[in-house]
Amino acid sequence: MLELSAAAREIDLKYLDESGFCVWSEPGYTYYFKGEQKRLEQTKRRGRRLSIIGFLQPIISFVYGLVIGGVNRKSYIQMMELEALEAQKAGRIRVIVQDNGPIHRCKEVQQLWKKWEYMGLYIFFLPKYCSEMNPIELEWQHLKKDELSGQIFDDELDLAYAVIDGVTARGEKGNYSTQRVKFNSSSYG
Repeated sequence: MLELSAAAREIDLKYLDESGFCVWSEPGYTYYFKGEQKRLEQTKRRGRRLSIIGFLQPIISFVYGLVIGGVNRKSYIQMMELEALEAQKAGRIRVIVQDNGPIHRCKEVQQLWKKWEYMGLYIFFLPKYCSEMNPIELEWQHLKKDELSGQIFDDELDLAYAVIDGVTARGEKGNYSTQRVKFNSSSYG
C-alpha cells in the first residue's frame, strides 16, 4: 500500500538503513587467465570502521551521512529530524521504512515519534529478519561489490572519499540525486 501511495504521489516513501566499510574491502570475484593472479597488498593497520546511514527514495534521491565507528542514536536522530523538517516544509506525508535496530526503537527516539508524526514524518517498521524487503540493502551491496570491490585504502579518509565517490557514481547510474549530510560534532559521541 505504501508503494502504491508513493507511485500515485500521495506520499514520499523512503527506505532507511545503515552499513559499514573498512579500509580492507573484500576482494571482488573475477576471471583470470591460467597463470595470472590478482594481488592485493593489505595495509599494516586495519583501521576503524566507517559507517553510513542513508535514506533511499528510489529513482529520486539518496541522502546519507558518514561517521567513524558505528551509527549512534544521535546521528540517527539528526537524520530523522532533517527528514521531519523537510516533510513539514513540503506539507506532505513522508514515510520512512526501516528495520528494528536498537537505535530505531530506543527510549529517546520513541519520545520523538509523536513530534515527527505531527511534522508529517511516519515510521514503518519492517518485520524482523526481512532485510530483503528494504531496497536500500541492494544499494549497499552494489556500493561494496561494484564501486569499492578489491580496493585497499591507506586510511579512513581515503575510504570516506571512495564511499562518497561510489555513492555519487551510483546516483549517476540510477539517475537520482545524492546528498551528504554532515553531522554535528555532538553526534559523534
